[in-house]
Amino acid sequence: MNLLRPLVTFLGFLAVWWALTRFTALPAFMLPAPADVGQALWQQRDLLVSNALTTLTEILLGLLFGTLFGGLAAIAIVASPVLQRWLMPVLVVSQAIPVFALAPLLVLWLGFGIASKVVMAVLVIFFPVTANFADGLRRTDPGWLDLARTMNASPWAMLRHVRLPAALPAFASGLRVATAVAPIGAIIGEWVGASSGLGFVMINANARIETNVMFAALFILAVMAVALYVLVDQALRRLLRWSPESTGLS
Repeated sequence: MNLLRPLVTFLGFLAVWWALTRFTALPAFMLPAPADVGQALWQQRDLLVSNALTTLTEILLGLLFGTLFGGLAAIAIVASPVLQRWLMPVLVVSQAIPVFALAPLLVLWLGFGIASKVVMAVLVIFFPVTANFADGLRRTDPGWLDLARTMNASPWAMLRHVRLPAALPAFASGLRVATAVAPIGAIIGEWVGASSGLGFVMINANARIETNVMFAALFILAVMAVALYVLVDQALRRLLRWSPESTGLS
């Protein structure tokens, strides 16, 4: 039953797309018909799958390292006022500079391989994880902290047994946002300079005006991104069954 609504939405979108290509004068190089994109998906399946695996690897590695560094940065910011004064300007600057401006530099420094794309994904992911997790750590119920102090809990014990569990729902929210935006960093890096990946396929197809191949690569990227988000969201809901935010209750 949960699949019915997105399926109806997809079919409705497909019908509108088909109608635009069928009953308007839009040329195929601007908007290919769904059948042409389906044909490109089948004929170029080996190329698309191999490059999709490259992009997926970049996204997963970016998500892993971005979440790890973001979580550690959030803990450091909350645990130490000195580190907060040093790290907060870095966080602000990392978001103030457009990722498009950094992409050419990362490709220049790290090359056309996977490293520059992973770093791009980390830069996109880092802030939402850090901001949400740090906010959750700060909003720990003061009563719980007072109770822990009356039991002579050390700062490390309070962090491990009180602050971290209380901040997990906020961390989960940041991770969901990070999962949704993770493909952005990888694709931008591939557009700027790459030897493989879906972004690389799109750039080459655009140069040859093979719009159907571009749409095919975009379709695979969209399916991959949505599937990854759904998997992460369902995993977080299962892990945080006790949280009202995860059950939709308030």
